[in-house]
Amino acid sequence: MTTRGGPRCPARGHRGGGRQFRAGLSGNHGCPERETGSLGRFKASLRENVLGSPKELLKLSVPSLVYAVQNNMAFLALSNLDAAVYQVTYQLKIPCTALCTVLMLNRTLSKLQWVSVFMLCAGVTLVQWKPAQATKVVVEQNPLLGFGAIAIAVLCSGFAGVYFEKVLKSSDTSLWVRNIQMYLSGIIVTLVGVYLSDGAEIKEKGFFYGYTYYVWFVIFLASVGGLYTSVVVKYTDNIMKGFSAAAAIVLSTIASVMLFGLQITLTFALGTLLVCVSIYLYGLPRQDTTSIQQGETASKERVIGV
Repeated sequence: MTTRGGPRCPARGHRGGGRQFRAGLSGNHGCPERETGSLGRFKASLRENVLGSPKELLKLSVPSLVYAVQNNMAFLALSNLDAAVYQVTYQLKIPCTALCTVLMLNRTLSKLQWVSVFMLCAGVTLVQWKPAQATKVVVEQNPLLGFGAIAIAVLCSGFAGVYFEKVLKSSDTSLWVRNIQMYLSGIIVTLVGVYLSDGAEIKEKGFFYGYTYYVWFVIFLASVGGLYTSVVVKYTDNIMKGFSAAAAIVLSTIASVMLFGLQITLTFALGTLLVCVSIYLYGLPRQDTTSIQQGETASKERVIGV
């Protein structure tokens, strides 16, 4: 990232820094106290589940590794695909998350809910759509490699989110302890990647070279957002997380219109309409999709179930 009047902040600060910095925020005492009952109980839980339970740390290292793979595959796909193609195909992570929810958590979605999921996917694509612009810069791309990378990124996104939800809801361990377990392993994975890719530059200029106040503020906002995303997953599910993220995209664009004079396009208006309708349709069924159900229903019946 290039900051105005300041040095360049390496991309490594954004590939893993935001997610891993959330672990530090998880140590905030107010919310853990409410979740565990008292500060003393939270500390005891921390010692038991973090320091004294390497098995639990290993369990939470799975989504950390998968998220790291997802981020790198997304960068690889963007380097080998047109921006518009990348934009459309990457939104397949929304139905992929729904499919992982059905297969991994023994849930059933109605036909109306499936329609709303794909409608959301189309709506987000249109909201973020930007017409391709002609450029004189010729970049050598490998579309086959790009599509392969985007497929892996989509699968990783769905699997990691649903896996984390399953771990959260399969035990009574505090949400904040689970966050710390996950991001401690994530810090290790990210540090290895950083020193493999930018080791020489870090030794020469230091790890925090280029981190201005603006960069720290962006990391802080991403960290807070990540923590509250965990709360959404804990008390709703990953599909609802996708709907809330889509609503956030729409609201932030509307804010940009009021604050910066951004022009509303026809594709944005149509995409916003699809997002709003999909949220309404998904909320119509009164079926509970927020808890893990135990059942022996076959996978095919769960996917198509009404």
